[in-house]
Amino acid sequence: MKHRTALAINAIALAAIFAVAFWFSTRPVALTTPVATFPSTQPAAGVATERAVLYYRNPMGLPDTSPVPKKDAMGMNYVAVYADEQFGGSSVRIDAAKLQKLGVRTEMAAPRSLTQTLRIVGTLQPDERRQSTISPKFEGWITRMLVDTTGAPVHRGQPLLEVYSPDLLAAQQDYRVAVRALDALSEGDSGAHAHMRDLVRSSLERLSNWDIAEADLAGLRAGEEPRKSLLLRAPRDGVVTEKTARVGLRFMPGDALYQVTDLSSIWLIGSVFEQDLALVRVAAPVTASFVAYPGKTFKGRIAFVSPVLQAETRTVQVRVELTNPDGKLKPLMYGTVELAAGAATPLLAVPDSAILDTGTRQIVLVDRGKGEFEPRVVRTGVHADGYIEILSGLADREAVVVNGNFLIDSESNLRAAIGALGGHASSGSTPPALDRLQH
Repeated sequence: MKHRTALAINAIALAAIFAVAFWFSTRPVALTTPVATFPSTQPAAGVATERAVLYYRNPMGLPDTSPVPKKDAMGMNYVAVYADEQFGGSSVRIDAAKLQKLGVRTEMAAPRSLTQTLRIVGTLQPDERRQSTISPKFEGWITRMLVDTTGAPVHRGQPLLEVYSPDLLAAQQDYRVAVRALDALSEGDSGAHAHMRDLVRSSLERLSNWDIAEADLAGLRAGEEPRKSLLLRAPRDGVVTEKTARVGLRFMPGDALYQVTDLSSIWLIGSVFEQDLALVRVAAPVTASFVAYPGKTFKGRIAFVSPVLQAETRTVQVRVELTNPDGKLKPLMYGTVELAAGAATPLLAVPDSAILDTGTRQIVLVDRGKGEFEPRVVRTGVHADGYIEILSGLADREAVVVNGNFLIDSESNLRAAIGALGGHASSGSTPPALDRLQH
């Protein structure tokens, strides 16, 4: 009984709820809740607050514009370019808030001493002017070796080997005969005496012309008997870099028995690329470094620039002379030469980052103040120390953008302004709205 009573009460309550809900849904309701109010977005009478849109540019910076809003192939909205962001036909304006976000930085164009360091990699070679070959002018045999190893240091006049030659022995005997005949004719006919004196002198000259040292002829002059073997001596200080001589070897006139090289001065042969040739001049001082001696440098100078360009590598060989008094530098070692090249007078220059290179011309953004930037075509010269010479198109003390210039390009569609410099856009065409402003 109680259960049925509870069910009846619940049914009556649900019916009452539905009735109230139906009544509220059909009855007009007057809003009494206060509604928040906002300032009107409509401009006041006589005040123009809307910015005039010139055109819409591609959001990815591509050379494409539209007079009406649209989307690109990726679904991105084209960016509006407003009239107050454009100055004439060759300037652009960016508001201060955007400039701060872009991190734009400028620097004055000013005269600077541009010094460029040119590095030349090369190989050490012996100085060709300091090489001597011991090559006898007569036929003979080697009887004794006094210097018998390659690389041995020698001094000028030091005996290298002892040789036997029938020609040398005959020349000594001719000298002895001439000296005796001269003594016999000391009181005879003056003409015969003079002729015999000429024979004595020519005999000695013959031995001297065969590179027999004066010291080895002193005994012969003093009246000693002719020697069966004579010495060949080193013609200069240096080291033996080549040796073919050995005991018992028969040699003929012109055979090279030794090569002696003076390494107190040495050459570094390197290659300079074609575009760097203007920086290289004969007699310019250089500094060389080698892996074998870290932290140590060697002074030298450029002695020769080849008149011939190597077509395969587009390089020119240069010869650098280095002093090597202690013999640390060895032939065939690799080395790096640094050459400081630069103009004698300061040159008008700006940082490298200020240049926008389109491939056919170079452009800088000149800061004209109050967010206005003027793209200007310049002609550039040498690069050095992070700066580039300005040959024309920019005056001293003019401020140029050195950081953020590419972002300004993207933000303000700089391509259209750059195109106005030459009467047409460098990429794409000048937007219609901007074209109307220019005219």
